Amino acid sequence: MHIVIMGCGRVGSALALSMEDLGHSVAVVDQDANAFRRLGSAFAGKRITGTGFDRDTLIEAGIEAAGAFAAVSSGDNSNIIAARVARETFGVENVVARIYDPRRAEIYQRLGIPTVATVRWTADQMVRRLLPSGAEELWRDPSGELVLAEVHLDPRWVGHRVSRLEEAAGVRVVALSRLGHGMLPDPDTVLQEGDLAHVAMRAADTARVEAVFGKGPDN
Repeated sequence: MHIVIMGCGRVGSALALSMEDLGHSVAVVDQDANAFRRLGSAFAGKRITGTGFDRDTLIEAGIEAAGAFAAVSSGDNSNIIAARVARETFGVENVVARIYDPRRAEIYQRLGIPTVATVRWTADQMVRRLLPSGAEELWRDPSGELVLAEVHLDPRWVGHRVSRLEEAAGVRVVALSRLGHGMLPDPDTVLQEGDLAHVAMRAADTARVEAVFGKGPDN
């Protein structure tokens, strides 16, 4: 896949190198040519000096053949404009914009522009680890009926099988995060202390599922 990245700061350069390591072709756009030094001499992709939402600049970066576009510059407005141009003008399927203002991120998310609100995300994740409770929605399908959420698991579930948890809550445990690593559980997987459960469920069932996960198994 060809990927165009707007912004060659710490995030943009790290993303570009990661994508290239995965075998993708990459073009990085930045207004400051000196920013490309972060890519190093081994980077084989394109370095395009220019504005990331300028049509000619994007065409030079190969946007017409791109399967993905990431806007990760330091400006919220620039990132949103560039993301909209990539999606609406060039029809890029996979588009994401980094947004510093969480209120803006929520608005653009509702408009169908995937965003990452960096400060809010980091803070939320910190709170999530310090004060685990309830369910944190990670994804929702276009109909709004299905969600993927990280649901707090009461310690009383430790030692029980995933199948018992799924049966009690009427959900599908899609993945577990265990000791910093992701794993795909099977019905016989035994829950361990510190496990984070990523659960697929109906949005309307969220409160009920939270209650089941929070009270432990019935003895």
